[in-house]
Amino acid sequence: MANQFSRTEMLLGTEAMDKLKKSSVAVFGIGGVGGYTVEALARSGVGIIHVIDNDTVALTNLNRQIIATHDTIGMKKTLAAKKRILSINPHCNVFTHDVFFTPETAHEFDFSEFDYVVDAIDTVTGKIELVMQAQAAGVPIISSMGTGNKLDPTQFRVADIYKTSVCPLAKVMRHELKKRGVKKLKVVYSEEMPSEHKVKLDEDCGNRRSIPASNSFVPPAAGLIIAGEVIKDLTK
Repeated sequence: MANQFSRTEMLLGTEAMDKLKKSSVAVFGIGGVGGYTVEALARSGVGIIHVIDNDTVALTNLNRQIIATHDTIGMKKTLAAKKRILSINPHCNVFTHDVFFTPETAHEFDFSEFDYVVDAIDTVTGKIELVMQAQAAGVPIISSMGTGNKLDPTQFRVADIYKTSVCPLAKVMRHELKKRGVKKLKVVYSEEMPSEHKVKLDEDCGNRRSIPASNSFVPPAAGLIIAGEVIKDLTK
């Protein structure tokens, strides 16, 4: 009998779909990258999704975040993501965590509950802590490198962190992870040089001193690539 996942099952097979239904994936960061990862995981039949973010949907998110519409402005991103997931797959178990992930908040999560971790957050300290926590728990993790100030989605690559180049964030992560004895980390990164365009910010953009420019197609491309890697690894 046909169902909403029939077309996916034709590619992956019944056994793989059963694995996805039983899998628990935690997506840290539900922005331009993580939102599209969540979208693809939900549409692929992942049965348990944890969404972690402490932000609310803002007007400036509309250009690139799939959960951002005029109807969701001001809503917690985790709630917007949950509503969207359940509108796609009402049988998915969605857990929301309104938390800004840092080394100080890491204790709020039991990483052994997850079958896969997606790092789509912005801060280096948070990203490093995610890697350390996931690897300590023996849970696979994939990490998004920089997607801001870029225009070419075809330049994304999937690689081990120590085989990356060009991306400034990946350079910092290589250095920090090497100091901590981390031997490998799967990442999605871009080989495109970041744009040097300067953008004048107003108070609607928040209190940060500077933010990267972004668009509707580069962060989503990274998010979808990440989702593809998660699905592939979970169904091996």
